[in-house]
Amino acid sequence: MQLGRIPRLRLGEYPTPLAELPNLSRVLRQRIFIKREDLVGIALGGNKVRKLEYALAEAQAQRATAIVTSGAVQSNHVRLTIACANRLGLKTYVVLRGERPERPTGNLLLDHILGVAEIHWVDPKRYATREELVRATEARAWELAEELRKQGETPYVIPNGCQPLHSALAYAGCVLELLEQMRALNLAPDVIVTACGTAGTQTGLILGSLLFAQGQIRVVGISVSGKAETLRERIRQNLEEALRFLEVDLPVPKQAVEVYDDYVGPGYAVPTPAMREAVELLARAEGILLDPVYTGKAMAGLLDLARRGAFRPGENVVFLHTGGVPALFADTQSPAFYPETSGRTKV
Repeated sequence: MQLGRIPRLRLGEYPTPLAELPNLSRVLRQRIFIKREDLVGIALGGNKVRKLEYALAEAQAQRATAIVTSGAVQSNHVRLTIACANRLGLKTYVVLRGERPERPTGNLLLDHILGVAEIHWVDPKRYATREELVRATEARAWELAEELRKQGETPYVIPNGCQPLHSALAYAGCVLELLEQMRALNLAPDVIVTACGTAGTQTGLILGSLLFAQGQIRVVGISVSGKAETLRERIRQNLEEALRFLEVDLPVPKQAVEVYDDYVGPGYAVPTPAMREAVELLARAEGILLDPVYTGKAMAGLLDLARRGAFRPGENVVFLHTGGVPALFADTQSPAFYPETSGRTKV
């Protein structure tokens, strides 16, 4: 099946910008580009918009009247789901894992500004591990959907990060877009570096490399939470599902699924010195802001890999900016960049 035949709503502004980073390139002695998914044109942007275009097309086909989704307190996915659903006149009901703060900041503040219909909370203290908390949050979302159905709504549930198939289709298309942009410069992308959370974006980038670049684009995933082997297995399964759906018989070489978990630090959304260095370096070298949860850690990975010679001389390395900048304004993140005891103001 051709990608263009799959139902999809156009909710973003495309193509998203591609820019070279000359100052960072000089620092790393490697040609670095950035693909600005944060500038997709709706609610401060992010990679979830492309995925939601497939999810909400399916919701519309099912005549949904309400969207139910879930995520962390500072979820970019939740923010963008509400915004995109607003475009279609749909209410959004949200289940968040975490403690309800006294006042909303960052993405949570934006959820309220965007007009979320309801927020339901799952107490993290009831669960021993993050994995258990995530499963409980997703289960509560399905329970909420049943409650809404009994109230006469037609709910459509979008899992955190969107369904793997929707993610794969979305970012396969992004690769095609990137190839056209690079071709206009008489160039080709050799490496794409991306944050890897639920792994949907990386799945799509690998799929796009296989479909449109004969597998010649190396896709490097930098984990922001999970173990590398777990993520690699998830990506392989998601790729198999997407290829079956497209009715394409393509082998997936083992080396095509590349994930590093060296840059997670103590845990998901927990700041690290390397993340802070990466965020400040790009801000001061190129005037571009990254977020502390996803792109900051992904850039920390890119910097370290480049310094260790993981990219060949002359290769064009593209960093995928997946958005998330509102998380910089969460009260939990500010101490990482401005500790009260440091007194430092020099840049």
